Amino acid sequence: MKVLIEHLAKAFNLTEDLVEILSTEAFELKLRDLPSNTIGEQFWCIVGARESYLMAIINQEWSGFRCSLDNPKSKEKILKSVQKSAEEFLHYLNNHSLTEIQIELLVTLLEHEIQHHGQLIRYMYGNKLTFPKSWNERYTV
Repeated sequence: MKVLIEHLAKAFNLTEDLVEILSTEAFELKLRDLPSNTIGEQFWCIVGARESYLMAIINQEWSGFRCSLDNPKSKEKILKSVQKSAEEFLHYLNNHSLTEIQIELLVTLLEHEIQHHGQLIRYMYGNKLTFPKSWNERYTV
């Protein structure tokens, strides 16, 4: 369980690192000539998944998707939401033992977060944006 929490914390840190280096304007960028949402909306989905999976873990069952991030264009709001959702999630995990159902939900959240990293790599390349050092070290981008 400790290893799983460490991997989740690393993924959360990578997500935060990316938010921190992006300009305010970057959150409105899409993938050119392809159907896509914005970079900010990618982070909206990440925050919403964290919040929703935390509730699912607490309740030991899926209870629907919700996201407190009301403006996926604001770097300040995105950063605060990314930080708060990571803090709340890790606090819960570090203070509770998990059942098998809860661990399954946790693994699904980790997969979701990493899947968004892959998508965000495409957004970064597609918009000719630079990566933070942590992403270069983790994903060799």
